Amino acid sequence: MTITHTRADFQTDQEVRWCPGCGDYTILASVQNFLATLDRPREEFVFVSGIGCSSRFPYYMNTYGIHSIHGRAPAVATGITVTRPDLSVWVITGDGDALSIGGNHLIHAMRRNVNLKILLFNNQIYGLTKGQYSPTSEPGKRTKSSPAGSIDHPFNPVSLALGAEATFVARTIDMDRDHTAEILKAAYEHEGTAFIEIYQNCNVFNDKAFIQLAGKEERVHNRINLVHGQPITFGPNDEKAVVLDGGEAKIVDTASVDPSRILVHDATRSDPSLAFALSRLSHGPYGPTPLGIFRKVKRPTYESLLDHQVASAMDKQGPGDLAALIRSHGTWTVDSNGHSHAPTSNGSNGSGR
Repeated sequence: MTITHTRADFQTDQEVRWCPGCGDYTILASVQNFLATLDRPREEFVFVSGIGCSSRFPYYMNTYGIHSIHGRAPAVATGITVTRPDLSVWVITGDGDALSIGGNHLIHAMRRNVNLKILLFNNQIYGLTKGQYSPTSEPGKRTKSSPAGSIDHPFNPVSLALGAEATFVARTIDMDRDHTAEILKAAYEHEGTAFIEIYQNCNVFNDKAFIQLAGKEERVHNRINLVHGQPITFGPNDEKAVVLDGGEAKIVDTASVDPSRILVHDATRSDPSLAFALSRLSHGPYGPTPLGIFRKVKRPTYESLLDHQVASAMDKQGPGDLAALIRSHGTWTVDSNGHSHAPTSNGSNGSGR
C-alpha cells in the first residue's frame, strides 16, 4: 500500500523555538518536505542530535528521536543503526557540537561507513551559548570568547570528511531549498555514511556570514555548482572554470584555456584526492565556493560487515556462551580474608593481595 504524507505529518505540537529569522527554520522545512515525498512510515525514521541550537531538531520531527549528549550523537546513532538496520537514522549536529567535543565520534562514524545521514549545520559560531567563536569561525573573528580576534585556524568540514574517507560528502546552503532537497535525496539513497555540510545563517550572532553565496547579486559570481559528469564552470556567463594544475584545483578564465583542460566533475571516483582538491578551492564561504556532491562512492557498510562476521562465527562455533567468555581469562576469586586468587597455568589457584 502506498504511503502518502504531507509536511504536516512530520510536524509536532512543540513550539519551534529558534530565533526569528534563523536558518534552522528553513532546514527543518526542507527535511520535512523531503521526507513527505518518501513512501515510508514515519516510525522508520530516527533523528539523533547532540547539544546546540540545531540539536533541538528532534523535538520538531514527528518521528522517533533522541536529544543526546554533547558531541556524541554519531556514537548513539551508530548503536541504533547497528541494532536496527531497518531504520533510517539521521544525525543533526552543528559546527561546535560535531567538530569540537564531538570530533572523534564524527570522523570514526565516517571512516567506518555506518549507514547514517549526518547533517552538520555550520553557522561558524556558537549560537546556543550566545556567540563564542567555533571550530569553523574565520581567523580574526571577534566574539565574547575572542575579543581580540580568534587566532585558531578553522576546520574545513568537507575537507575533514573527505580525509576521513566518508563515502558521501556534500555541501548545500539553508536558503536554497531546491538544492537542499536534491542533496537530501541523494544522501538518503546512499548506503553508508552520508555527510552534508549545510551553511546556515545565524542572524543574531553571525548574520550574513554566507552573503557571498546567498545574496542575489553575489551568488551568481561565487557559487560553483558541482554536477557529476559536467565541466566545472561558473559565473553569470560561465566565464570562470576550474582546472587541475599539478594536483591542485585552480580557478581560471574559461576563455584562457583549452576546453579539454576544464575539469569534469566525477563524484564517483574512488580516490578522494580530486574531491579534496575541489574542497580546497575555498576554506569557507568566501569568494568562489563549491556546492553540491563532492564524493559518492560504494563501500560495504559497518553493519553489513558486522552481520557477516557474527554469522560466520555462528557457523563455525555455534551459539556463544557469554558466561564462559567472561570467565575465560583474567578472573580472580576473593576469599573471606580479603585475599585474591588468580588461576595459574596448570589450572590451580595462585594467591596475591
